[in-house]
Amino acid sequence: MPHLRIEYSANLEPQIDMGEFCQVLHQVVMTTGLFERGALRLRAFKSEHYAVADLLPQNAFIDMEFRVGQGRSDDALKSAGNAIFDAATAYLQALFAAPHFALS
Repeated sequence: MPHLRIEYSANLEPQIDMGEFCQVLHQVVMTTGLFERGALRLRAFKSEHYAVADLLPQNAFIDMEFRVGQGRSDDALKSAGNAIFDAATAYLQALFAAPHFALS
């Protein structure tokens, strides 16, 4: 029952391919070896309405939430979470060049 939920600000759509981003993260989750392919649910939701920090129109965000069932050690889950976050950071590297992007 692993579920990776991604919420992102609508102003990111011209800058990244969200479908490709989802595929990249799906692959990373599967390479952890902790989950069955048929169990993974990965979804991305565009937030059309948002107010971020100082309200500058270029402010953007991606928020990821990963939920899993019982049966895996804390160390294994931490490792999986780090792998997901590292892959997301690498994929989104260009967005970190400006001070208006937050990944959580």
